[in-house]
Amino acid sequence: MHFYPANICLPDFRRTEAEKWAVIACDQFTSQPAYWRECEKAVGDAPSTLRMILPEVWLGQDDEARIARANASMRAYEKEILRELPPCYVYVERTQPDGRVRCGLVGAVDLEDYDFSPASQSPIRATEGTVLSRIPPRVAIRREALYELPHIMLLCDDPENRLLAPYAGGRGLPLLYDTPLMLGGGRLRGFRVGAEESARIDAALAATAAGDAPIVLAVGDGNHSLATAKTIYEELKREDPVAALASPARYALVEVTNLHSAALDFSPIYRLVTSCNTEEVAAAFEEFVRGCAADPANASFPGAEVTLVSQAGEATVSFAHGCHPLTVGTVQAFLDRFPSLSVDYIHDEESLRQLSGKVGCLGFLFDGMTKRALFPAVREGGPLPRKTFSMGHARDKRYYMEARRIR
Repeated sequence: MHFYPANICLPDFRRTEAEKWAVIACDQFTSQPAYWRECEKAVGDAPSTLRMILPEVWLGQDDEARIARANASMRAYEKEILRELPPCYVYVERTQPDGRVRCGLVGAVDLEDYDFSPASQSPIRATEGTVLSRIPPRVAIRREALYELPHIMLLCDDPENRLLAPYAGGRGLPLLYDTPLMLGGGRLRGFRVGAEESARIDAALAATAAGDAPIVLAVGDGNHSLATAKTIYEELKREDPVAALASPARYALVEVTNLHSAALDFSPIYRLVTSCNTEEVAAAFEEFVRGCAADPANASFPGAEVTLVSQAGEATVSFAHGCHPLTVGTVQAFLDRFPSLSVDYIHDEESLRQLSGKVGCLGFLFDGMTKRALFPAVREGGPLPRKTFSMGHARDKRYYMEARRIR
């Protein structure tokens, strides 16, 4: 087995408004503080997962105090708000802002079965390169946390929908919550799935994996959060290997969804360079892709177009060959040549165009990969370039609802 029932915690909904409890993943709207200020207004003084996380828009702004406040909220909620269920899964149905319903199953994965290194052959595998510099701030947040709140979404390659079809619509399962989501997030329903379903769930996942060193589950969202959980677990193993194996930190709470869901779109993650001379960066990019196209080593790579967006307008740069099979790989290779550039990763086109209209900002727009290409690409070539794809738009992302005690 790789995916297990867990001691999942939910708030006492007699004392907590579910709509104010659930907030969007902390790694969304990282260049839009106005969104998080609206979130603060929507929550007010009510108990909320907002008090248990550090939105990444605020990283680098008094982190220690913010983490301390989050940990204090967890201790208070442990006594007053959170209630632990017997070991179970939670079947979730998320109505997205566009009206489509994305289904998933919340449970725990064993971090012994996961490895984010580029050469990994583990059954749970990273799909994108892990930016090691992004892990320490997350480790600082998780290390002393009493609970974890998952925005990690793992994908199974399940065209026949063996895993989730038996639970469609709730089908007699006990309803745990049913709530609208704040700030245009749609709606979320959750149903309890008993631990007695473990054998069926394990068999359904096993049926999706094939070949040597198969990928059973692949990271769709939350790559760095899962890598953070793994990093802390490996620290515990070095300190006391026996105790670590029995620790709740050996596991991470995730949602598993089907890659083939009609409600699941793959969108490119665009690049935004800030505080730069936009004309110089644009000229350097054009020179870079001309060099890529002229290099015979890149002859097998496809051509592409990238639209550069700035306050001055838009310009499309076309090239016959990039330096990577994916356009995002060529863009990232260019940006990696200039480590002094300040780069943000933007999850939807509207936001990128808006942010690129500011002085000193240059946006990179490009087409993304198809989702059916994901598992074959990772099997054959390992993790893709970091921040290659996003599952849906920003408001489609997972909202925090379930928690699990990790200390």
